[in-house]
Amino acid sequence: MRLDVVNVKKSFGDKEILHGISFSVTSGRAMGFLGRNGAGKSTTIRCLMDVFRQDSGDFLLDGQPFEPWKMRIGYLPEERGMYQKNKVLPQLAYFARLRGASKADALRSANYWIDYFELGEFKNKNLETLSKGNQQKIQIAQSFLNEPDILILDEPFSGLDPVNAQVFKDTIADFVRQGKLVIFSSHQMGYVEEVCDDVTLIHEGDIVLSGSLDRIKREEGRDKLYLSLAQDEGQDELTRALQSAFPGLLVTNSRDGEGLILDTQGQALQDRLLKWLAGQQVTVRRFGLYEPSLTDIFIEKVGETA
Repeated sequence: MRLDVVNVKKSFGDKEILHGISFSVTSGRAMGFLGRNGAGKSTTIRCLMDVFRQDSGDFLLDGQPFEPWKMRIGYLPEERGMYQKNKVLPQLAYFARLRGASKADALRSANYWIDYFELGEFKNKNLETLSKGNQQKIQIAQSFLNEPDILILDEPFSGLDPVNAQVFKDTIADFVRQGKLVIFSSHQMGYVEEVCDDVTLIHEGDIVLSGSLDRIKREEGRDKLYLSLAQDEGQDELTRALQSAFPGLLVTNSRDGEGLILDTQGQALQDRLLKWLAGQQVTVRRFGLYEPSLTDIFIEKVGETA
């Protein structure tokens, strides 16, 4: 499957939230949908789900108008909406039936996902009696009901401990391997890097970048090298020496403060830099091509304007 978002615009009153955005999602490749608070992520997802109707533009599935009510969709909204005073199993079965399952299939699916996330002891307890982490697992379980073909997950890792987060990551990876279409929105960049093959970054209602995460990292790291020294050696003196020895070389501290990013600006300097470093009285811990993290890219693209 291929989902295309084509020139979608959406306004509330006289304020335009989405300024004609376009991007694509393909099955078998999880897509991370990223942006600062208020960037337009939730509005996009709600228009996709037909909660809001876009002012113009199209959502196309394999070239045809996307009709969410005809698809098996698992949706985990950022604002959780399950019933705190209702028992876990009956309300999961209820949600499954709302999505078209028979009574027997709804109960089977609800039991399966409760057991899958090791929550069997809470089947007949009110949701409000569960811990925050277990409530989140129930919320996640409802998004997997009825074996959806499309998964839309908004901030799904909130409240999960590392063990449960790994179980969830494995589950998403399994759905991706099955050829499901997965859209994943989160501010936790580490999880996005682990789970997603593609990313789309939206900022103030415009798409800033979209495509393969590996390709984006290569492009953002082009012409740049990474250098770090042993912890007991200063970087300030080395920065001055590098800029003196290699005019035109741009040297900046990495965001984590543990190394230097050397922007060669297209010059073939790697071999010369390595030879120069060998003649200095420094202990090089790492020297090689620079690959920015997703956090680095995110801050570079949208952080400076904040």
